[in-house]
Amino acid sequence: VQLQASGGGLVQAGGSLRLSCEASGRGLSIDDMGWYRQAPGKTRELVATISSNGSTNYAEAVKARFTISRDNAKNTVYLQMNNLKPEDTAVYYCEADIRPHRILPLYNYWGRGTQVTVSS
Repeated sequence: VQLQASGGGLVQAGGSLRLSCEASGRGLSIDDMGWYRQAPGKTRELVATISSNGSTNYAEAVKARFTISRDNAKNTVYLQMNNLKPEDTAVYYCEADIRPHRILPLYNYWGRGTQVTVSS
């Protein structure tokens, strides 16, 4: 199982970006999915999570600006980021709790991360 994130880049303050993260593998059963970020010199922090039935949770700093969603048919989670601020600059990581096979337990997987840079 691999998580491949994409969609990062350089954007001016006030702009938007959409991150995508696809879980590859056959016969996957995916539970919660989420996005985290890590800025230089800081610890990794939660951005948003979404459960298998669509319930969402957001960090206070991104509420009303970011939207997490998922396409279960594509094993993909998205993060729409609007009104970006310089303090949103970080490496963004996707993660997911996945059962690789019906007889196996859930495992926690992480993608490699995608850089988001917001200029002022």
